[in-house]
Amino acid sequence: MEKRKDWDWSPGRKEIGDFQQWRDSYECIYEPYTSSDGEKIAAIVKTGEEEWSVCVNGRTWESVFDKIWNLRFLPDDRLLALVSDTAMWTVAIDGTAWENTYEFVWSPVFGRDGSHVTVAAQSGLRYFGVKDDTPWEKDFNALTQLTSSPDGKTAAAVVQETGFSEGDIDKFQAGCFTVAVNGTPWNTPYVNAWQLDFSEDGKHVAAEVRTGLYDYTIAVDGRPWDKLFSCVWAPRFHPEDNSVTAPVKVAGGWSLARDSELIWDRRYVQLWHQMYSPDGKNIAAVVAPEYGKWTIAENDRPWNIRFDELVTDAVYSPTGKNIACVGKSRGKWFIAVDDKIWDFQCEMAWKPVFSPDGSHVAAKVEKNGSYAILVDGRPLDMVFAEAWQPVFSPDGGRLLVKGVLPENKGGQYCRYVLEVKDIVA
Repeated sequence: MEKRKDWDWSPGRKEIGDFQQWRDSYECIYEPYTSSDGEKIAAIVKTGEEEWSVCVNGRTWESVFDKIWNLRFLPDDRLLALVSDTAMWTVAIDGTAWENTYEFVWSPVFGRDGSHVTVAAQSGLRYFGVKDDTPWEKDFNALTQLTSSPDGKTAAAVVQETGFSEGDIDKFQAGCFTVAVNGTPWNTPYVNAWQLDFSEDGKHVAAEVRTGLYDYTIAVDGRPWDKLFSCVWAPRFHPEDNSVTAPVKVAGGWSLARDSELIWDRRYVQLWHQMYSPDGKNIAAVVAPEYGKWTIAENDRPWNIRFDELVTDAVYSPTGKNIACVGKSRGKWFIAVDDKIWDFQCEMAWKPVFSPDGSHVAAKVEKNGSYAILVDGRPLDMVFAEAWQPVFSPDGGRLLVKGVLPENKGGQYCRYVLEVKDIVA
């Protein structure tokens, strides 16, 4: 939020790049992506036979590569891509590739400020993490679930330390998986391990683990909870006291546990994707109170609304007093805020965005093959061929909208700063 204060919040339209001209200049264009402030647009472009580069605001990187994918602006607005040169992969940031190369790299992760980057890498059938161009000292038989700490200085992953053949059931059941933090594995092996979470200070890691054929629990820094369950989902650290919560399956259905003790009384057909309010005083989750009916529950109190296919992308407002989510029913997507579904159905909807005081909500949606921005349930009078998540100004008075106009409107990429009071009038 502090960084947003330095952005250009002057009301009006600013044309950043002629995206239609890019289409005329390059044979192929992939993965267009914008910087957080909307001042840059980048895309992977084909510059020659078997040559690819990245175009940023109409200018192409000097470097060319065999292949490029996963183009993303980091939180500090540096531009990252995974690149291949002579069939060896590495990371390129603002066109400069890391010195070390690998047979493959994937899953870049970073902290909130983007100053440190870690990727998963593979060489010689061995797997490891690479942070800021420095590989972990230890490698493994397999690596998944790479996750970064909030400051980006630490990364953890589920790793397979012990090799076993497909038919070696005994060795598998003895436990071959664990969690490695910056390449150092926990001492305790597990039959399986899955999704990870870091504490706010980056000093602790929690994981969902399988301790036997039918027993699951949460492990924190390698130490499992005292109680076992028939299934668990991803753990989350409390933002203040480092306690850990996770959905757990018990007799009668799913509930929520903190440090192995149940804290919700109700039993749900399903419960997952829990999240804390920013101050840690409230916790919400996606739940199914009955089979095939989805909604949000906060502090064990489910909303009244129901979706018949799914609920996803739930988010708290910065004040912690409001919740929004995306829901799907009968093949259509909707935005819901505080137990009310917006009266606007679409082909797709993305994670809603709250204003700083929680009084307004904006979201990107797809309708009739084009993209639009909804604010408090109503679409802006704008249609885009491509669009990105809108952003409220720090004071909540203005909204940044980023989009590529349709070809019949010129095809330019523009950033708009709109007065919220005019939108909601």
